Amino acid sequence: MRYDLNLLPVFLTLMEERSVTRAAERLGITQPALSNALARLRDMLKDPLFIRERYGMQPTQKAEELAPVVAAALASLDELVLGQQGFDPARAERLVTIAPNSYVEFVLVPSLVARLRERAPGIRLRLTPYGADLADTGVISGVTAMVLGRVNDPPDNLVVQHLMDDSLACVVRADHPVVNKRMSKQQYEQLKHVNVLPPGRLRVGLFQALERQGLRREVAVSVTHFLAIPEMVAVTDYCATLPSLICRRLANDPRLKVVPAPADLGTFPVEMAWHVRYRHDPAHQWLRSLVSEVASGL
Repeated sequence: MRYDLNLLPVFLTLMEERSVTRAAERLGITQPALSNALARLRDMLKDPLFIRERYGMQPTQKAEELAPVVAAALASLDELVLGQQGFDPARAERLVTIAPNSYVEFVLVPSLVARLRERAPGIRLRLTPYGADLADTGVISGVTAMVLGRVNDPPDNLVVQHLMDDSLACVVRADHPVVNKRMSKQQYEQLKHVNVLPPGRLRVGLFQALERQGLRREVAVSVTHFLAIPEMVAVTDYCATLPSLICRRLANDPRLKVVPAPADLGTFPVEMAWHVRYRHDPAHQWLRSLVSEVASGL
């Protein structure tokens, strides 16, 4: 029997998204095109594969059984074919999807884009969010090239590489009436705080670090992204506890000043993870080395 291999990534994406709309967006195709691909999949595999229910499309038992087999088959095929191909970054033309968390998007991705423009101008990046669930990113099926951030409990088909560590510092407004060049534990606890709640485990790490040092915070406002911090802190007497690399960027704002945290809050890792199918792909290897280069330069 002849199989259309182009349909297999569609199948894996539907397994993750359980939605024709989201799967089409992930793959960069129209919904009618994806619906057509699903119809061909059903005909090829002689099974409905997905049943539409109130809260999305649920896979059939056959789809559940096929998913790991299909993922492994694609990984083996990629390793065999792509490993034999050369890669010239200066002449490459392709779209690459990566999933950075909000921290990495802020501190690392701009430098990565600048390096790509210099060395591989034909490579375009598409960013998809990396929150608390790896499955939402597409990296488990290999649709997304890599995730960048904190990677917890990765499945066996992901390779994880440590990129760097970062520490924590504090940001207040430049003319703060209480805080000068340093901040005591007492001052820290008396201030009101802006709390950043990005998706994932970065926020958990901060809470745990504060608890280890016996530090309490009175949170006045919680925001969802680091970009909300400058305007919030600049017009209040609030304090924000943030990764040091973000603080370094905010230190260029004359309305703000960065001071050390009142206690050693430790460090947190930044990691890169990718599907095993890309292990020997020359283009992916080159991109991974570029990401590592950028991270080491930070």
